[in-house]
Amino acid sequence: MKRIQKRLNSTFNSINTKLAIVFMLMLLATIEVIGAYFTRQLEQNSIENFQSSIQIQTIVSNQLANQLASDNKSANDRLNQIVNDYNNDSISEIIVVDNKDTIRAVSNLNDKSKIGQRINNTDVKQVISTGHQINKVVDDHGNYMIQISPLTSGNGSNNNVGAIYVKASMQDVFDNLRQISLTFLIASLIAALLGAFLSLVISRAITQPIEEMQKQALHIADGDYSSQVKIYSNDELGQLGKAFNTLSVRIERSQEESDSERRRLDSVLSHMSDGLLATDRHGNVSVVNHMALSYLNAKEKDIINKPIAEILGLEDTSSQDLISSQKEIVVTTNAGTPDEMILHASFSLIKRITGFVSGSVCVLHDVTEQQKNENSQKQFVSNVSHELRTPLTSLQAYIEALNEGAWKDPKIAPKFLEVTQQETSRMIRMINDLLSLSRMDRGVSKMDLEFVNLNDFVNHILNRFDMIVKTDKNKDKKKKYTIKRELGNQALWVEIDTDKMMQVIDNIMNNAIKYSPDGGVITVRLAQSQNHVILSITDQGLGIPRKDLNKIFDRFYRVDKARSRAQGGTGLGLAIAKEIVEAHHGRIWADSSEGKGSTFYISLPYEPMTEEDDWDEV
Repeated sequence: MKRIQKRLNSTFNSINTKLAIVFMLMLLATIEVIGAYFTRQLEQNSIENFQSSIQIQTIVSNQLANQLASDNKSANDRLNQIVNDYNNDSISEIIVVDNKDTIRAVSNLNDKSKIGQRINNTDVKQVISTGHQINKVVDDHGNYMIQISPLTSGNGSNNNVGAIYVKASMQDVFDNLRQISLTFLIASLIAALLGAFLSLVISRAITQPIEEMQKQALHIADGDYSSQVKIYSNDELGQLGKAFNTLSVRIERSQEESDSERRRLDSVLSHMSDGLLATDRHGNVSVVNHMALSYLNAKEKDIINKPIAEILGLEDTSSQDLISSQKEIVVTTNAGTPDEMILHASFSLIKRITGFVSGSVCVLHDVTEQQKNENSQKQFVSNVSHELRTPLTSLQAYIEALNEGAWKDPKIAPKFLEVTQQETSRMIRMINDLLSLSRMDRGVSKMDLEFVNLNDFVNHILNRFDMIVKTDKNKDKKKKYTIKRELGNQALWVEIDTDKMMQVIDNIMNNAIKYSPDGGVITVRLAQSQNHVILSITDQGLGIPRKDLNKIFDRFYRVDKARSRAQGGTGLGLAIAKEIVEAHHGRIWADSSEGKGSTFYISLPYEPMTEEDDWDEV
């Protein structure tokens, strides 16, 4: 069975069979095109003849129009008599409608009840309103032609008094067309079979030398260059055989050189520390090394034969423009993910001796850390300059005013000096915060860790904030607030640097007080979750927009810059808090909605104490 199937496959894949099939299809296509053309013309002529045959005679249509125009009592009887007396075997239904869309006469006795009713056919209404005849073929349980003609009365061609609706069966017309089409089909098949037989005989003499070359080509494809093609004649096929033998010798030499070059190239690509992409002259990737795949976080099958601009994520630039310009560019891969990388891409063209550009090479170098450090430094310098400029500008303005004589005014001078002192204190706080961040960045900030009952520690800090409200003498000027505690009674022992952690909680509490309305409630909660203890501080302030939540721990970042400066903020408090919490192997984050307040969370590592723990051992 397999042998028969293999033989059938060989037969149908043979050029002899293909030539026969092509010749047969060409002959069949020619006959079918001619047949289709004549059949189409015959169909149009048949429809036009049928249309003319069912056309209501002019004398009859004039009689119908006159009766509709007279509109006397006997008009309907006369109209029905004319319709019933009209003899045409093809017409199956006639309906006469006046210009008010009322049915006045019908040819079918079963439809007598419709006389006097309004017709709902839109085509009839269109003919009455426009005066143009409509002819169309419909398939209503058989093929029918619908002909709707206007009825005009008098000398004016636009004096439409109604329309006549004629329905006639076209079954005989289409039966004749199908019979003619079938005859053409049979003739085409016979002609194709005769053509196939003749083509098999002729093609065999042509394809025998080709089959010999096919066998030798398969040997060459398998790496066997020892065989030679037999030359049967000195014609074009014989010359082709000689050229084939010469080609096999040259291919053998080229293959040896190519294998040697490829081995050297593979060795170089495998040991490159940079990513490499090679493209063809159209800009499609043809070669990629392992380092480039690692940079792009992709598989080889997803990159090969794809445009290099698409691979590098440059949607607005075509691959050919990118290669021809040879510009060095910086691209970002896996943007917005933990695997984000910044790559420096440089291009060079691959040219032949003639100068023809056959492709290009793109070298990718990882500059992620370098770029991030440069951006961080630029941003940091920009932010520090911006933050220091405001108080320095203010100091300059007030000092110039004092220097110009304001110090002599006993009312203005103290206010100017007070503002100068406040701006100076603000710059000192900012410098101290920057020094703290610098020490933490360099890892020289010492952590003095000790085990502390976090419940008591937080209570101690909150008591201090309660005392500030109770002991403040200028209560009318000071913002009022209430601290709500949900700390529980369980002792939660954590290892922390109390001074630094107090700085974190103070910063968050001060922000909660600043941005809460007067009389607001600040809720402090303490909860245990698996191996962590979570401290949360919730205020009733304006809240933080969702788009800013991931940026509030950046240095110098403020949601409302004007309000923050007015309240003396440096923009470094939350950045310091984040550094301190992360130094404790913890995590700090925020959750907020505009107009509904904010909640800051601090998660610290926690290991439950047991009764067996000995606290007296040193």
